[in-house]
Amino acid sequence: MKKILLIASIVLVGAWACDTLDGSYAKEDVYPGRADGDWAESGVIDPGGDGGEGQGNGAQAGVVTAAEWNDLEHWSFWGGLMTGDYSGMNTLWGLNTSGRIAVKVQDAEGAPVVSCPVELLKDGKALWKAVTDNHGLANLWLAVEDVQSTVKASECIVSIDGVSQTAAPEKWDWTSEAPVVNTYTLEAPQTVSSIVDIAFIVDATGSMGDEIAFLKKDLHDILKQVSEMNTDRTIYTGTVFYRDEGDDYVTRPSGFTTDIASTMDFVGKQYADGGGDTPEAVHTALAVALTDLQWHSKAYTRMAFLVLDAPAHRDHKGVIESLQKSIREFASRGIRIIPVFCSSYEKDCEFMCRQFAILTGGTYVFLTNDSGVGGEHIAASVGEYQVEALNALLFRLISAGIE
Repeated sequence: MKKILLIASIVLVGAWACDTLDGSYAKEDVYPGRADGDWAESGVIDPGGDGGEGQGNGAQAGVVTAAEWNDLEHWSFWGGLMTGDYSGMNTLWGLNTSGRIAVKVQDAEGAPVVSCPVELLKDGKALWKAVTDNHGLANLWLAVEDVQSTVKASECIVSIDGVSQTAAPEKWDWTSEAPVVNTYTLEAPQTVSSIVDIAFIVDATGSMGDEIAFLKKDLHDILKQVSEMNTDRTIYTGTVFYRDEGDDYVTRPSGFTTDIASTMDFVGKQYADGGGDTPEAVHTALAVALTDLQWHSKAYTRMAFLVLDAPAHRDHKGVIESLQKSIREFASRGIRIIPVFCSSYEKDCEFMCRQFAILTGGTYVFLTNDSGVGGEHIAASVGEYQVEALNALLFRLISAGIE
């Protein structure tokens, strides 16, 4: 079993998760009284047993552990990685994150302006486009595709909802001792939609059997609970399953719908197969998620959970350019990518995921070894983090994006 029961998780947040409000717990709370190797009492697949393609024989929800790390909230830490031991990762995927312009848009009363288009302009040309989240925040970027660029923040202006501002913005350097956020007031913000778009982009190659099995089992529960707890929102769900060139298919999308049962019917027919080499068709999956899913232009929130354990084909012609184009478009349409990194020893995949999240305003989720289930997970290059049940974590992220 190459990986672990991942998305066990994607999310049955039942009474246990509700009782544990912060999502944290001790390992003994998950496996009370379990001796090493005594997997029978836990009801979990023995990681050394015959799990086949990970169809969840005896598996329970709420077991897999994970953590979240938001690089945008730990900017100097990220800068330390990019200028230290992992300096080569800053441009490995053709995505330079050194030129951050943080923006906050509020109304006359100081309340956040949601889903507001913002742009970074130089000589009338848009260097980057984004959309504010439910907290009125967005990030614009200098020269994402060119680390050698000499473009300076002082040469640029910010446009808010089509109106160019007069003063040049300040850049938030990796070495800044305090946050540098450019705040703008929009006198007459537009009415915000109640629509929420949630997509799951899932690696369906052979090593992802456990993740897909649990996705089938638990996705319905989290979406149902999110819908019931947010009756003032209209929630659309869609999916893109992907494999690689030469497999039975490269991508298999299911369009946005308000019918959870329809999404689940599609998910239920999917299974893991193919792959073979480590990299997969990540770039194609992202492109298809943009073209084949009907994202709403005026949605309140747009989230794309990217569930994977392998990077893109960095050495294939056109892949880097495709990734650059897709990430730019995700950002310009206000779609936040939230990677869920499964067990793998691909450090370049970790940093690829984190750059996707940074440039689109998302956050990074990774599995941990705390559950004691499955193989080893790569140690994330992050600071201190809190371990949670993966299902509770993902439920929390969706809820936070909708509030």
